[in-house]
Amino acid sequence: MATLLYRLGRASFRHRKLVIALWLAVLAAVIAAMSLFGGVGKLNDDFSIPGSESQQALDTMGREFPGTAGTSAQLVFTAPAGQKVTDPRYAAVIDQTLAGAAKAPQVVKVTAPAKAGTVSADRRVAVAQVSYSVVKDDLDSTSLDKLDATAAPARAAGLDVDLGGAALGGGGAQPGAQDLIGVGVAVIVLAITFGSLLAAGMPLLTALVGVVAGVAGVLSLTGVAAISSTALTLALMIGLAVGIDYALFILTRHRSQLAQGDEPEHAAGLATGTAGGAVVFAGLTVIIAMAGLSVVGIPFLTVMGLAAALAVFAAVAVALTLLPAILGFAGRRLAPKPGSRADLREQAVVAGPKNGKAVNAGEKWVRLATAKPWLTVLAVLAALGALAWPAKSLTLALPDNGSAPAHTSQRAAYDTIDKAFGPGFNGPLIVLADTSGAANPQQAAGTIAKDLGALPAVAAVAPPSLNDASNYAIVQVVPKSAPDSKATQDLVTTIRDKEAAIAKETGASIRVTGKTAVSIDVSAQLSSALVPFGAVVVGLSLLLLLVVFRSIVVPVKAALGFLLSIAATFGAAVTVFQNGHSQSLVGADGATPIASFLPVVVMAVLFGLAMDYEVFLVSRIHETYHHTRSPLNAIHTGARHSARVVTAAALIMISVFAAFVHSESMILKQIAFALALGVLIDAFIVRMTLVPAVLALTRHAAWWLPGWLAKRLPDLDIEGDRLTHNPQPAGPATAPAEAHR
Repeated sequence: MATLLYRLGRASFRHRKLVIALWLAVLAAVIAAMSLFGGVGKLNDDFSIPGSESQQALDTMGREFPGTAGTSAQLVFTAPAGQKVTDPRYAAVIDQTLAGAAKAPQVVKVTAPAKAGTVSADRRVAVAQVSYSVVKDDLDSTSLDKLDATAAPARAAGLDVDLGGAALGGGGAQPGAQDLIGVGVAVIVLAITFGSLLAAGMPLLTALVGVVAGVAGVLSLTGVAAISSTALTLALMIGLAVGIDYALFILTRHRSQLAQGDEPEHAAGLATGTAGGAVVFAGLTVIIAMAGLSVVGIPFLTVMGLAAALAVFAAVAVALTLLPAILGFAGRRLAPKPGSRADLREQAVVAGPKNGKAVNAGEKWVRLATAKPWLTVLAVLAALGALAWPAKSLTLALPDNGSAPAHTSQRAAYDTIDKAFGPGFNGPLIVLADTSGAANPQQAAGTIAKDLGALPAVAAVAPPSLNDASNYAIVQVVPKSAPDSKATQDLVTTIRDKEAAIAKETGASIRVTGKTAVSIDVSAQLSSALVPFGAVVVGLSLLLLLVVFRSIVVPVKAALGFLLSIAATFGAAVTVFQNGHSQSLVGADGATPIASFLPVVVMAVLFGLAMDYEVFLVSRIHETYHHTRSPLNAIHTGARHSARVVTAAALIMISVFAAFVHSESMILKQIAFALALGVLIDAFIVRMTLVPAVLALTRHAAWWLPGWLAKRLPDLDIEGDRLTHNPQPAGPATAPAEAHR
């Protein structure tokens, strides 16, 4: 593979004008496709599981109760302290507001508080229900604003009016200014790493090309697939982070070769053949892991994984072709200037330590970690174990309006309803009864409502509503507990378990649905898929690293390190979001469950990134050991060559992910926090501390492989050993003027 990539790098260098023209054509094509077939306006933030009980019931409700097919909103009226919404002057302006709301765009029905039974016991709060003709993603951009404007008379009269409900829910968020923050930090890290603005700009340029290609490709599919704004932003985050990192790895090797006197074309080919091999492996692991989300069987998660995989594929393709082409235009200008800090650093790395002292900070750190490896291993295990401990109480749910930022209208509405009516009123359950088999449908529906109302965990049950054909009835059940609580999950299970008894008593069958039930079903399926998916990811890492490093210890150590990183990341997420500690650091307001799909998404992404750092760090160690057979010296030498670039890559990843932590989307906030912290833990604590200590403990055994297995495994030569020790002919010399363009 190294030889093939070497030739690809040299060909891209030599035919740089053609390569750049082809990439410009690709960008033009995907942007045109996005404009013609997709776009941001067609994003869909519906998180559901087709085929689940709750979704099947929703589909039936859409057919049998047309008024319930669309989304809904709430107008929450609050009277000043000591006064009541039922006072004549307030009642009049509420009626005026509701009359205006009924005429608002796309509204099909407005249910007054008195009819809905949503006036608080102290008469200070009243909630009106507003039903729309379309689902949330089909609402016009101005519909909610115009609904909110109808409350002007009520606000002028002194009432507080908050707009809430499912129409304002959802955790999606589109890219914004936070993207630029991550890019800004990346510029600083790259400038410090290379000591050259020209060199620092190249990874950013190529990464942006990859991001545009990947994101435009994703957006071009919104016309034929349900793609959420969270999927788009995840693709942007990952595409930008890996795009910069992959270019960084190749460019670092290219400059190192130039510093040693290589011709630019040969240096570009060698960098693509060596570091490019690790890029291919790292990118492939991320792509496989993200595409592997499709095995969970949830469409929105499948789309999310494939969107991220497409962005990573674009990043790999750009790094292997466009970057060598751009290197061709830079020529020798990328070589560190003689006597500069970058040049002295490169020469010191090549020369090795003097008087047994470490050359750079990376080597110093690894020498410290390997001085007493047992102590290092125990310290890391204790620290990560303590961080991971809270993960045992991990609770999954889809974030709702209760996790929205405190300054938003939907959060104010949610909190007001919680305080005035109880937590369950923010997440009522809908029981759909099929009464076609009942002798008396009306009586059967009434019996079902009475039986459900007798359950200890139920706060209230609304009178049943039958459709025109009287073959279906809707019963709204209000739990005593919050929508995302364990008690509400148990209530859903209890109601479903009563189906047989209700059918025997009334002749009607029931199904539980509604937004809360859909969230519970999504969380349950994702929870059940977490262990199998984790087994697939860990098994894949074992297999891939076995082939790459031809060792038993290295893959096992890498897989266990990955599990430690994941456990510690989940524990920290539970501590901050679920338990509510140090929330000011992430801009959260109040404790909230972990987003249902965060564990599998974070596992998939961190798996690829963990293998990324594993390959770049351990490949240098393996290469040195292969030629010196000195385990400890190989560890120190590998750190001397690769610790700086791994550090820079990790810092860029962390900055890109961390820039999204203060997003107003709770889903995106949690994913960004977990990825930023996960990279921090995996890169610096696991890969650059634990891994060298374990290799120091196992010494020669770390590179042992049974002979029978060695004969059967392919030799991929990821490190480019054949290239560096059997260099390819440089080919026809490049003209000086051309080489320095």
